[in-house]
Amino acid sequence: MIEFGHGTHVGLRRTRNEDTYYADASLGLFLVADGMGGHQHGEVASALVRDAMVDLVTRGHSLIDAVHGAGERLLAHTRGSLDVLPMGTTIAALRLTTDSYEVAWVGDSRIYMWKRELRQISHDHSLVQALVEAGQLDPAKASHHPQRNVLTQALGVTATEQLHIGMARGQLEPSMGFLLCSDGLTEGVDDASIARTVARTDLAAQECVDQLLLSALDSGGDDNVTVIIVRCS
Repeated sequence: MIEFGHGTHVGLRRTRNEDTYYADASLGLFLVADGMGGHQHGEVASALVRDAMVDLVTRGHSLIDAVHGAGERLLAHTRGSLDVLPMGTTIAALRLTTDSYEVAWVGDSRIYMWKRELRQISHDHSLVQALVEAGQLDPAKASHHPQRNVLTQALGVTATEQLHIGMARGQLEPSMGFLLCSDGLTEGVDDASIARTVARTDLAAQECVDQLLLSALDSGGDDNVTVIIVRCS
């Protein structure tokens, strides 16, 4: 059994929502895509990648191949464009089968696993994360760094031969859950607060999603915010 909740909000500072998402238990596919702010047509980029992912997974492609294919479709779409800055998007995707899970990501939209505690299983493709790994930045200061939104990888921006898709897989276990979100959530709500909401077994998955969206807005709502929660039983 899969229970899931989903939602997105434009936030309190933006006029357009460049996030998009997809949630389909029958296909076992869940994803969040965050069109790159400041670039032309970010909402077009995220929607194009979403639709490409759904098409490719439906036609039997693996999750990693679907991400590659979606990136190539976006690059082909923007090829020849006169825009100075290309369309770009992050992707955070989850694929569930009867007894296993697989995740893939590019950029800083995140994937968390819930198994008695919340653990981030994706790995931000960002300048700040690279500085932390190089020992040049205190992890405690990363969330306030002025360049925290600078990505090192993004679909539509990173060339195919330079694209590094993060991925992980494992066995599904009873009571395991997943959270997918754009950085509109993680910029405003810390992991401890997110974990307290995800742990609320007295609430349905949709109620937890609604609570997280409200928390992001209460923190200032500076960006578009998108959340998906998937519970397996």
